[in-house]
Amino acid sequence: MNIFDQENASILQTYKRLPISIDRAKGCYIYDDEGNEYVDFLAGIAVNALGHSHNEIIEVVTDQISKYMHVSNYFYQKPQVELAESLKHLSGFSKVFFTNSGTESMEGALKIARKWGNENAKKEIIAFTGGFHGRTYGALSIMDKPHYKSNMGPFLPNTRILNYNDISQLEEYIDEDTAAVVLEFLQGEGGIRLADKVFIEKLFELRDKFKFLIVADEIQSGIGRTGKYFAYEHYNVIPDIVTLAKGMGGGLPLGAILTSEELSNIFEKGMHGTTYGGNAVACRTGKVVIDKLRSGLIDEVDVIGAYLEEKLELIKKQYPNIIKEVRGLGLMRGLLLNQNAAPLMEKLLDHRVITNVASGDVLRLVPPLIVSRKEIDLLYQALIYSMKELEKEL
Repeated sequence: MNIFDQENASILQTYKRLPISIDRAKGCYIYDDEGNEYVDFLAGIAVNALGHSHNEIIEVVTDQISKYMHVSNYFYQKPQVELAESLKHLSGFSKVFFTNSGTESMEGALKIARKWGNENAKKEIIAFTGGFHGRTYGALSIMDKPHYKSNMGPFLPNTRILNYNDISQLEEYIDEDTAAVVLEFLQGEGGIRLADKVFIEKLFELRDKFKFLIVADEIQSGIGRTGKYFAYEHYNVIPDIVTLAKGMGGGLPLGAILTSEELSNIFEKGMHGTTYGGNAVACRTGKVVIDKLRSGLIDEVDVIGAYLEEKLELIKKQYPNIIKEVRGLGLMRGLLLNQNAAPLMEKLLDHRVITNVASGDVLRLVPPLIVSRKEIDLLYQALIYSMKELEKEL
């Protein structure tokens, strides 16, 4: 029995896996059991910010494991404090709460919003179509993903989902009862969709009027992926809560909630917690990621992201009958197609380039932040081959 059959027999079948059995990975490349080399434009779904098997990541993991791996949050731990201070310096926010994942960050943020809302006589939490915030009940309650939610209700009350980028709905539904508004400034699973600047301006104008919280979901778009530390920085606004994960751990499970000064004492001791959150090993890897960004990687992302956009626009110009739009910022990019993006993803895989599909008709590209022109040129060539093949099938 091969590994594909073993997996099918042993693991609950919730994932549509790529037909690759991985042996090892290094930098921007993945190698399968047969020795084939793939260029990785998925990065563990925007997780491996510094690529695979980064030397400094390996060094700090080895060092920390030799000291201790896990002691729980009953103890003061230097790796937690150092990473929290780095995040505060990076963001300007007041306090940090560590989690294991993005969905846990969002659950914690929703609890903060609910508690603050109850203290201020506000009940409703608003989110938007196309948003993806996790798989737990709080996250699902503020998402319009029928496939993820079918037959799993009832969900949280006092939640409402509005149309993304629809200013008229903001004006119609936001009022004195609004406790919080949750949004991705750049949607990931929703198809690499950017919030319109006028939409964001109206949202923050309404916050000033009705005094609610704005929760920025930066789980996929944060930690330098868009060429800034956080996607909301492209709009010159400051939310009240920020949720993080994915790239922050450099490959290990790590998330965080950042809160404003106003919310810094929202939880009393024991009111919220986690067994594994803020694990010392993950915090050490997170510190490496933040240090690399602050020492110049963030500027490199901006430059190389512009080069990726240039190549994607060139492909769009060559194949306007297939590609409708180039989307995104920095190294969070998407190609909106005139058809389902799965066939293009499969053809790229045949040419040894790993990508994936978001929102059905968008090819998502979220490579490691260390990606170079070499890998982007390889992607470009693979796209040309794949587009020619798609054209023949039209």
